[in-house]
Amino acid sequence: MTSYSMPASARVIPAEYDRCLLWVTALLLSLGLVMVYSASIAIAEGSRMTGNNAMYYLTRHAVFVLISLVAATMVFQVPLRVWQQLAPFLFLGGLGLLALVLIPGIGREVNGSRRWLSLYVINLQPSELVKVAVVLYAADYTVRKAAFMHSLRKGFLPMFGVMLLAGGLLLMEPDFGAFAVITVIAMGILFLGGMNWRLFAGLIVMLVIGFLLLIWTSPYRMQRVIGFMDPWADPYGKGYQLSHALIAFGRGEWFGVGLGASVEKLFYLPEAHTDFLLAVIAEELGFAGVLLIIVLFTLLVWRAFAIGRRAFELERPYAALVAQGVGLWIGVQAIINMGVNMGVLPTKGLTLPLLSFGGSAILATCCAIAILLRVDWENRQQARGFTV
Repeated sequence: MTSYSMPASARVIPAEYDRCLLWVTALLLSLGLVMVYSASIAIAEGSRMTGNNAMYYLTRHAVFVLISLVAATMVFQVPLRVWQQLAPFLFLGGLGLLALVLIPGIGREVNGSRRWLSLYVINLQPSELVKVAVVLYAADYTVRKAAFMHSLRKGFLPMFGVMLLAGGLLLMEPDFGAFAVITVIAMGILFLGGMNWRLFAGLIVMLVIGFLLLIWTSPYRMQRVIGFMDPWADPYGKGYQLSHALIAFGRGEWFGVGLGASVEKLFYLPEAHTDFLLAVIAEELGFAGVLLIIVLFTLLVWRAFAIGRRAFELERPYAALVAQGVGLWIGVQAIINMGVNMGVLPTKGLTLPLLSFGGSAILATCCAIAILLRVDWENRQQARGFTV
């Protein structure tokens, strides 16, 4: 009997990238384009600032997505070892941008918050780029300090000091939401990198106390918490935004009122195309639409942690922590945004990743996912015996 060998051209070649992650990202970006247009069409058409152009926000969002995809393609080409070398400098650059925002005449103030740098054509929000820098820097720090992860003085306090500086700059804007996200990123990466669980538990308690003090000492944040606990007590004041978000969820029921048929987006629900996009999705697509969003984010976070676990198996600790840090960031921010929309958490100025309108957020998230895809690509190359 003669043996038959399959020709090389007919052999199944393993995928060079995580197709599930790529498809989930593409679906979220595509759904975001549709829903941003649906949520913004009324306000764009009725505003002089947009020239009464119904497609104003859709056009800008599409341009942001295109720019972000080009940037992500470039980011993917950079090896992880280069990102590790650049991590401290990127973090310092991020701190510099956060400080620049606070300078009168340079930082742009909107609705009482100074969070943007005007680039004439677009506004850049440095806090979004800092999230990427924090993931890269915290992973690098944890790998370098691996031998001291059980020490409060040598392992945690140096990281605590630099994160306190970043947090202080964010609170001066103020951007409490971004502060919460970068804190979770940094703490999560330290824990995944082997921090002593007793030390970690103690730090969590300290963080909770710190957050409560920040709320207690700030009348603005206290009003938001009060409005969140009972939005119907002041439905035309502190609870206005949340009460209309909840009405949108109620109107959507199981399968929604139909794409484009939302009533709440007709000048009732503020920030319908940014922070409260999920409420419009709930009204137009119903529980089914919200469930789809939750499933897609769950898949994205699962793939990020699976890629990170594979990197650990291949003895690539920095790549592993970066991958899982990206998963933490996107997962936590999505949970906070959903919680705010559903009235489970106090109102925060955080967008829904990959979906909400916002150029800086789309750019930062796409670049983070490109780095995640790079980790996966390098994992596959190393598993096949290639040097990365």
